[in-house]
Amino acid sequence: MANNFVVGGSEAALTPFTIAQMQAMKIYASEDLDYPCRSLDMEKSRNSMVLGEAAGILCLQNNPEKAIAKISGIGYATEELKHSVSISANAECLQKSMKMAIGEISPSEIDAIVMHAPGTRKGDLSEVNAVKEVFGNKIPAMTSNKWKLGHTFAASGILSIEWAILMMEHQEFIPVPFKSSEEIPQKLDNILVNAVGFGGNAVSILISRL
Repeated sequence: MANNFVVGGSEAALTPFTIAQMQAMKIYASEDLDYPCRSLDMEKSRNSMVLGEAAGILCLQNNPEKAIAKISGIGYATEELKHSVSISANAECLQKSMKMAIGEISPSEIDAIVMHAPGTRKGDLSEVNAVKEVFGNKIPAMTSNKWKLGHTFAASGILSIEWAILMMEHQEFIPVPFKSSEEIPQKLDNILVNAVGFGGNAVSILISRL
């Protein structure tokens, strides 16, 4: 219905009330570290979510000549949960959204995944389990930006897409510094971006290089 439009999100979550909410849920970081958010650190012994504030805007257009990347797949799903802020052990909602976004493309063509990975023990593990379920033995390189930026809630999805596009433009994978070593992809042509929200809502976007 339109050839060009702007989409984005912003969040100003660093208020005593919001931080107190996260602390009451026992998911907020409590260690004084250089990077207190241990997103994708699968060896962490406690939750480490940290809030951040940000804004991000993208221009979506129906004109590939001016585009810097292409959205080649979109997936979304929900799952029934026992608690509004929990997620199943294998993140069934993310499994469904990733499969929908990948579509007819072979999973082996996905070079990397920008994970939602909020830094909580259960959230990170559930998402990694979902990736293993979808990709089997050939798992794409996994990264996240929350160890550096924190969880910016409404802006986090846009920032994850930006992270993917930057890696694709420079053909350089940005690893999580304390994540277990993994094979660095030789190319970045297709990057999957995950986001999941309270209540079991998941979205996956497949970004492709032009």
